[in-house]
Amino acid sequence: MLVLPKGVRHMPAYLSRSVQEALVDEVRSVVQQAPLFVPAMPRTGKEMSVRMTNCGPLGWVTDKEQGYRYQPTHPVTGAPWPPIPNSLLELWRQVSGYPHPPEACLVNFYTPEAKMGLHQDRDEADFSAPVVSVSLGDDCLFRVGQVTREGATREGGTKSFRLKSGDVVVLGGEGRLCFHGVDRIYPSTSALLKNGGRINLTLRRVTKPAVTAS
Repeated sequence: MLVLPKGVRHMPAYLSRSVQEALVDEVRSVVQQAPLFVPAMPRTGKEMSVRMTNCGPLGWVTDKEQGYRYQPTHPVTGAPWPPIPNSLLELWRQVSGYPHPPEACLVNFYTPEAKMGLHQDRDEADFSAPVVSVSLGDDCLFRVGQVTREGATREGGTKSFRLKSGDVVVLGGEGRLCFHGVDRIYPSTSALLKNGGRINLTLRRVTKPAVTAS
């Protein structure tokens, strides 16, 4: 039995097929308003193998000149990101255990050859909010790092498991800063996307909620 690091939850088949289909339609609408673009690594400018876009008040972007960051506009069109679909906001309410809404939904599209190296999601100001990830389309091999007494490290060992369409993963609590990545895509394992591939939706809270006077 696979034992995941504390704070990392894998919820297989959390979304039904009909919910997945509706969500794909909503993602298509997002992409029509905010086209997919190719992100690049800071400093080197090396292009990533995924294409991405965002929805929500803020979107995560990266390029050679300015590096990793969140911004309110699309880096190519300059237009504001479209809103996060209500179905994803409801999913956040169901699984996040966090009282404030997400501010960004990163949309990553993986072709059969695409990968994502081990990394942490640490460009956010509030690590008490989890990261909620949704898989749509072809299966992938997901890798997550361990949390040691020194914290999350690349060297602490990793566990790999298969994510299928409709699965949800939550990185929260002690597992919020776990290193994680996608080692490979398994082509033709899902018929959800007409032309194949995998969509990953990652919901994140970026800023700390304002403190209201009592």
